[in-house]
Amino acid sequence: ILLDKDGKRKHTRPTFSGQQIFALEKTFEQTKYLAGPERARLAYSLGMTESQVKVWFQNRRTKWRKKHAAEMATAKKKQDSETERLKGASDNDDDEDDDYNKPLDPNSDDEKIAQLLLKKHKAGSAGGALLLPAPDGDAPA
Repeated sequence: ILLDKDGKRKHTRPTFSGQQIFALEKTFEQTKYLAGPERARLAYSLGMTESQVKVWFQNRRTKWRKKHAAEMATAKKKQDSETERLKGASDNDDDEDDDYNKPLDPNSDDEKIAQLLLKKHKAGSAGGALLLPAPDGDAPA
């Protein structure tokens, strides 16, 4: 028993053996809360007091919650950045959609019209045939 400078009993922190910690962690994996009889059995089997087991579980739950909260925050940041990335990609697609949805300029040269029609065809169909006007204006045979 240690005494402080006033002669009062000084609280000492218990140190647990590796075997005790292993058994406590294994039990914690199975259940985060122990009822009275379970706590008493575990304390007896490990040579600890019920109070020590109770406090160990309280501290371990606090550590578990902090870790879980940090993991959730990291996952949320990752999701938010992915959402922003996809939103940015969607904004770029909108620019392409603007070109896609513009009416064709009848004064544009045939090559530009053919490229735009080809682009629209690739985006809008899944394998149908595209009929482009022949360069001289005749319909295909």
